[in-house]
Amino acid sequence: MLKQAHLYIKGDVIGVGFRAWTKIQAKVIGVTGWVRNNHERPDIFGSGAGVEAQIQGDEEKVNSIIEIIKKGSPVSRVTDVEVMWIEPREVLEGFEIKK
Repeated sequence: MLKQAHLYIKGDVIGVGFRAWTKIQAKVIGVTGWVRNNHERPDIFGSGAGVEAQIQGDEEKVNSIIEIIKKGSPVSRVTDVEVMWIEPREVLEGFEIKK
């Protein structure tokens, strides 16, 4: 069954290759979606910025990448990940880094 999660990733995740690392992890696990830096949500990220992602795939695979993202890449420091499960409105193709 297709599941979709929207993530807000907080911590030292800007300027450390976090989006590219996330894209690689998504490809390895086999999920689709997108990832981008977000500088426009002080209600979520405070005075800084964070990374936003949308992940789609089998529930087990989506949960797997969420756990990997919570640990972060070797050069990042993830302090919190807000996960919101949403109903898929369309089937996402591939995994992209959005600007």
